[in-house]
Amino acid sequence: MKNKYEGVMNGASAYLLWGFLPIYWKALDHVPPGEVLAHRIFWSFWFMLALIIIGKKTISFKSSFRQMAENPRARFALIAVSILISINWLIFIWSVHAGKIIETSLGYYINPLISIVLGVFVLKEKLMRTHIIAFFLALTGVLFLTVSYGQFPWISFALALSFGLYGLIKKVLPFDSSIGLTLETMVVTPIALIYIIIITIKGTHVSFSGDLKTDVLVIASGVATALPLLLFAKGVQKVPLYLMGFLQYIAPTIMLLLGIFLYHEPFGTTRLIAFTFIWGALLVVSLSTIKWSSLHSKQRDKIA
Repeated sequence: MKNKYEGVMNGASAYLLWGFLPIYWKALDHVPPGEVLAHRIFWSFWFMLALIIIGKKTISFKSSFRQMAENPRARFALIAVSILISINWLIFIWSVHAGKIIETSLGYYINPLISIVLGVFVLKEKLMRTHIIAFFLALTGVLFLTVSYGQFPWISFALALSFGLYGLIKKVLPFDSSIGLTLETMVVTPIALIYIIIITIKGTHVSFSGDLKTDVLVIASGVATALPLLLFAKGVQKVPLYLMGFLQYIAPTIMLLLGIFLYHEPFGTTRLIAFTFIWGALLVVSLSTIKWSSLHSKQRDKIA
C-alpha cells in the first residue's frame, strides 16, 4: 500500500511539473526556441551524468554504453529516440513562445490515442471495440477543428506523434530510466554544443550575454527537463497502468487552464466542441482500461 501511495505521489508530481512547465518556457520567450533547446539538451546531459555518478551507477552506465555501441539495433533505436524527443521538445518550446499553449495541451490529450494506433499498426496489438469508438470520437474532434479553422492542428499532432513514437521505440531499449535519458541526451549533446558555439561566434546568442536571470534559467532547464522524467520513472514502477493513465491527464489539463486563464488564449465554441469529442474518447479508453484491469485482477486471484 505504501509503495502504491509513493508511486501515485511520484507520478502525480511528474505530471504536475510537466503541466506547469509552460510557465518556465514563457520566462525564456525572449530566447529563440533553437537556443533554448540546445541548452536544454546540453545541461540535461550534465545533470543526468552528475546523477549517474552520485547514484553510483557509473559501472552500469559504461556497460549500457558498450551494449549500445556493439548492438546496431540498440544504437539505431537510441539515435531515433534522441531525435524524436529533441523534436518534441523543440515543438513544445516554440508553441509556448508562440502563444499556442492550448494546442500543446490538445497534443498531450491526443497522445494516448496515438499510442493505441501505433500499438495496433506497429506492434500488431488487438484493437478493442472501445478503441475503435475512441479513435473515431477523437478523429471527429480533430476534423471539426480542421474544417472550422481551415488548417490541420499540426502542432498538436506533431507533439502527440513524436512522443508516441518515442515511447514506442523506447520499448526496444533495455536501459535503466536514468541511464537511458543520459544516453539519449549524450547522443544529441555534440549537435547542441556545436549550435551554441556557432551562435556565440556569430553574436546572435541571447543567453550568457549579461542577464544573470536568463543564464540561471537556461542552466536550470536541465533540471526542469530531467526531474519530472525521473519522478515518472519511479512512479510507473509502483502504480497500476490504468491509474497512471488517469494521472497523465493532469499535465494537459493544467496546460489548458494556463492557456485560457493565465495567458488568455482564445477558447471559443469551436475548440470547446472539438475538445469535448477528444475528452469523450479519453473517457471511453479510460473506462475500458479500468474494466480490463479489474477482470485481469480477478483472473489472477482465481489462479492464485
